[in-house]
Amino acid sequence: MNEIVLINVSGGDRPGLASALTGVLAEYEVPILDIGQASIHSELSLGILVQIPAATESAAVLKDMLFKAHEMGVKVAFTPISDERYDKWVRGQGKARHIVTLLARQLHSAHLAAVTRVVAEHGLNIDKITRLSGRLPLDKNRDDAGPACVEFSVRGEVERADLQTDFVPLAHDLGIDIAVQRDDVFRRNRRLVAFDMDSTLIEVEVIDELAKAAGVGERVAEITERAMRGELDFTDSFRERLALLEGLDESVLSRIAEELPITEGAEKLISNLRELGYKTAILSGGFNYFGRYLQRRLGIDHVHANELEIVDGKVTGRVTGQVVDGTRKAQLLEQIAQQEGIRLEQTIAVGDGANDLPMLGKAGLGIAFRAKPLVRDSADHALSTLGLDGILYLIGFRERETV
Repeated sequence: MNEIVLINVSGGDRPGLASALTGVLAEYEVPILDIGQASIHSELSLGILVQIPAATESAAVLKDMLFKAHEMGVKVAFTPISDERYDKWVRGQGKARHIVTLLARQLHSAHLAAVTRVVAEHGLNIDKITRLSGRLPLDKNRDDAGPACVEFSVRGEVERADLQTDFVPLAHDLGIDIAVQRDDVFRRNRRLVAFDMDSTLIEVEVIDELAKAAGVGERVAEITERAMRGELDFTDSFRERLALLEGLDESVLSRIAEELPITEGAEKLISNLRELGYKTAILSGGFNYFGRYLQRRLGIDHVHANELEIVDGKVTGRVTGQVVDGTRKAQLLEQIAQQEGIRLEQTIAVGDGANDLPMLGKAGLGIAFRAKPLVRDSADHALSTLGLDGILYLIGFRERETV
């Protein structure tokens, strides 16, 4: 009768270890049913599930494995596995899998304890834990530690929204971000990232900056804030704010464009996306003048925003063409995806305001970035702790893979 045995190897990692151990199995022509390995700080954990044929002396195989392990300076343990237990594993391989991503400025044990507790409460198994961020040198200032990210691959039947809902209070209380994504082919093959502009790619609302220059800053800023919170209709509030800019000199636009503060992590994110062939877009309720400036500076592929009307060198307080509101942003996301031959499931949308919710809901991955409470609570995912480059972790990048 065939015997199924789980071989667990642990100890200091070194080149040639896996080759030596599997070489013993090869001598006996032992089939391998499963294999997995992890190495943490040069400490190895290797598991090999084998089926020793009835015609083979199992004691001889295991004895030679013991000798080889001793020779290589590692420990080895053998666990017999019943056919019923193995069959259960086989049946379980079709279970849904999710990726839980923990992002923080600094990683603490309390963060890991909280995340893993919720995972356990939902009856999920953690198959793999991977650190995506770089290792922290001992002489690094803990207050300036840089981003920290750990990814959990979990298995079991659960509604993604239910799991995410239970993470929301933890993220708020601990000052971290926790994202849950279904682990499917689309998650690993995103191809288009669309950004809101104001308070997303840049740290200001351009219309507020224009209003300051026109001497109506406080009036416009108050309307902007209420619109972004979803208290006012975007299109009506936009026209109301725009009318207050009538008579502003065109030269002011150039000065404001050159002084726009780029959001933390935006340049790193977009340069990495561009290197890997992703398409990028600005879909903004702001103005094309500034969107095109950012397009040239950052290397954005598509820009869709409002065309500010200028007559005789003066802003008229109107825009030409269709206003880019929330509905229009969602339409444009779908339009660009079709144009580029990309499925909506492969798209990412990033924004902070209520007018971004339609495109966040339509995208395969919608991210509320440093968003207003209404938007953060309504979106499937929120990123508030890190800069925009934290999105690289959400699509599975390791720090060492970035440029």
